[in-house]
Amino acid sequence: MIEKRQFYIDGTWVEPIEPNDLTVINPATEQPVAVISLGTAADVDKAVAAAQAAFDTWSQTSVEERAALLERVIAIYERRSGEMDEAIRLEMGAPIDFAREQQTPAGTGHLQATLEALRNHRFERPSPRGGSLLRHEPIGVCGLITPWNWPINQIAAKVAPALAAGCTMVLKPSEIAPLSALLFAEMLDEAGCPAGVFNLVNGDGPGVGAAMSSHPGIDMMSFTGSTRAGISVTQNAAETVKRVALELGGKSANLVFADADLETALRFSLGSCFSNTGQSCDAPTRLLVEQSVYEDAVALAGTIAAETRVGDPARPGDHVGPVISDLQYEKIQGHIERGIADGARLVAGGPGKPDGFETGYFVKPTVFADVTNEMSIARNEIFGPVLVMIPFETEDEAIAMANDTPYGLAAYLQTGDPERAKRVSRKLRAGSVYVNGASPDWDVPFGGYKQSGNGREYGEFGLEDFLELKAITG
Repeated sequence: MIEKRQFYIDGTWVEPIEPNDLTVINPATEQPVAVISLGTAADVDKAVAAAQAAFDTWSQTSVEERAALLERVIAIYERRSGEMDEAIRLEMGAPIDFAREQQTPAGTGHLQATLEALRNHRFERPSPRGGSLLRHEPIGVCGLITPWNWPINQIAAKVAPALAAGCTMVLKPSEIAPLSALLFAEMLDEAGCPAGVFNLVNGDGPGVGAAMSSHPGIDMMSFTGSTRAGISVTQNAAETVKRVALELGGKSANLVFADADLETALRFSLGSCFSNTGQSCDAPTRLLVEQSVYEDAVALAGTIAAETRVGDPARPGDHVGPVISDLQYEKIQGHIERGIADGARLVAGGPGKPDGFETGYFVKPTVFADVTNEMSIARNEIFGPVLVMIPFETEDEAIAMANDTPYGLAAYLQTGDPERAKRVSRKLRAGSVYVNGASPDWDVPFGGYKQSGNGREYGEFGLEDFLELKAITG
């Protein structure tokens, strides 16, 4: 059992003001792997006070000083990457090869992209007509709340630009997947991050998250998580009129036209949907297929889903692991049952656990066909390995159906016609559009339209989220 009850405040590991133990469960074994303590508003007050005290000095550091810190963090992160792989495997059940090849490298990617953005950013420039100086300055003390599904990805995507901007911060990682965050705090400490610049308080949303978002000493909240929780953060932050940046849920459409290479498109589509056991906010979970190739696509999807292996995260190989918790497992089962009840055709998977996995929160990779865009499984974010397939007749119908959602985080498009790719991608109401299996880069903006959030992360765009703009005239 790993004991990690302390918080990182003002450059040192400290005991919680009121101990409140929480057991961290390995979702593959359903067994305890660690114990942390949940913080309170009093712990938040202590962390905010440390961040406020450190801000005057850190905000005045040079670009070179901040870049040097990021360089040291990158070197330590790469040296200790094996520890990060293991932490992510234990806390969220990510298969060890997936953790090593996808989850952990995301941290390096964000740190390096932020370092590049910092070195290239113009913190001062003349106004367009001259006569004034435009100056970017750090916004202040930042509250960072990160999720469990891509833990170090979202931590690095917030901490790195906050550091680069000259902000100080308080981080609340997910309480059910806190090990990667605690390890990252060790790395920042080893890198010589000045006391009070980075602080970490474990806790849940009602106890620590709400205290952060409503705290008068916090100047900005950056939150990644569910739309429901994002609304709560925004409401709590309204009293102090602080900036709020949100990256929330999604129900991303994936348009497959008849002129695409069907097998390539389907293998990409199912692989992307089932990757990370479906626990990605931008996963392409609504597969819209042109009617003339729809039945062929359904048959292919059934075959590919049946080939998708579920496996023990501790074992090497290309397989999907469990979902994060018993609560998530039950929610996903409810969605699957609802899809069946609503008349969708079950092509693969279905209720219950895969054969041989009585222990652990494992879900069958599931495909539904003959779904309508009005069904619950097409409207709601399931956050598990569940794909819904919907036919369309025309390009305009596909675009309208793709945009008929409260979300707008990402969209996907598979076509053999470059002109159609340009035309359709411009009409899709989403923050990111991926054409023919393209992958995002760490310096491309990430964020959503509508109820998928506001603001943009990654690279220079993430850096700008943590900066205020001042005009000096005269």
